[in-house]
Amino acid sequence: MIGNFFIQNISMREVVLIIFLTIGLIPVSFAQKIISADDAVRIALKNSYDILISRNDAAISKTNNTPGNAGMLPTVSINGSDNYSMNNLDSRLSSGTSIVSSSINTNSISAGVALNWTIYDGGKMFVTKNKLNEIEALGEIQFRNQLLQTVYNVVVAYFAVVKQQQQLASINKVISYNQERVKILQTSFNSGASAKNNLLQSKIDLNVSLENAITQQSIIVEAKRNLNQILCLNIDSVTYEVVDSIPLNYKPDKTDLLHKIYTNNTSILSSQKQIDINKLSVDELKANRLPRITFNSGYNFQSSNYSSGTTLLNRIFGPQIGGSISLPIYQGGNILRQIAVSKLQLESSKFESENVKIQVNAQLLNALTDFEYQQHLLSIETENAGLVKENLEISMQRLRFGQTTALEVRQAQQSYEDSFTRLINFKYNLKVAESKLKQLIAGL
Repeated sequence: MIGNFFIQNISMREVVLIIFLTIGLIPVSFAQKIISADDAVRIALKNSYDILISRNDAAISKTNNTPGNAGMLPTVSINGSDNYSMNNLDSRLSSGTSIVSSSINTNSISAGVALNWTIYDGGKMFVTKNKLNEIEALGEIQFRNQLLQTVYNVVVAYFAVVKQQQQLASINKVISYNQERVKILQTSFNSGASAKNNLLQSKIDLNVSLENAITQQSIIVEAKRNLNQILCLNIDSVTYEVVDSIPLNYKPDKTDLLHKIYTNNTSILSSQKQIDINKLSVDELKANRLPRITFNSGYNFQSSNYSSGTTLLNRIFGPQIGGSISLPIYQGGNILRQIAVSKLQLESSKFESENVKIQVNAQLLNALTDFEYQQHLLSIETENAGLVKENLEISMQRLRFGQTTALEVRQAQQSYEDSFTRLINFKYNLKVAESKLKQLIAGL
């Protein structure tokens, strides 16, 4: 009686769990829109705050790249002032005349337009303009690098969700095999052809599979939240479904990749651009040793009114023109020091560029190696998956006819589960390696 109650109680729990899983999975596939990896990338490119910030940084570099910022254009200003004063006057002239007055009001008004233009500064303004061009180009490269990094992150996160959903599908398949095993062993136990412990173990295995399915659902939710975070969507809101497979049709050409890495890779291009900028910085500082010629002109008006005294009104107005030249002779060695520091920075940027090339080459070769190994492993496991599935089908058929033990079926089932887990992981790892290769050559 106790044994039958225990068996019936477990069966009811299985039914409840199966209903729970069914209710939890079916509405999602019908109620939610399926988005592709390309759709996810488009969403991220539109919403990503990292991209928006990087775009603004590039826009700042472009905005700063003007002839005026390089010092090539004149500056024009309008100046004006009005000063009122009240003074006491006590004046004694050489002729013996004395002038004593209190509360003399004075009002002085001045206005003018001034133009200042650096005509020659040792060519520094032209060097600075070239430097601003290079800084703008660097900003564009860095923006493109952020785009590539975002696309890579989206692809990896998107197919992580696909991977976890494929894992759930594999677990659900295992559940169906466990349910069938329980059914066969229940019939066998009722007829007295099988021991009760085989039936109990099959029920335990079924419950474990059901628990694994629930745990896997939680993992899928977390993976989708991670994808939502990258897409800058509401983390707790999942209004879409992903595709049910990982496309694997990429065939890299090692020779082509090694060629493109130097012309396309954003890290290498950024380091090379930094060298160009540092070269121009050295030329900028060298220009400080040359003469500087400036031109200035303007029109001034000045009027002063006095309430008493020998002069009651004084006005000066008219144009002015002039210029200046300065030649640095000695500045405490600061120009030479600045040039020396700038040359060291240039040398460091060259070292950094070579280091970046080594690092990127290593990343490319590692990604190629990983791609090739994952491709080989996937090929083997694809064949193996077919073998373990066939082996499990045979074992289940033998169990139906009482020609094998429950332990043999359980081992075949475990081999099936392990094989499909490896198969899913190899597919995902191959996709990640593919995405890395495309990112390195700016091919995403």
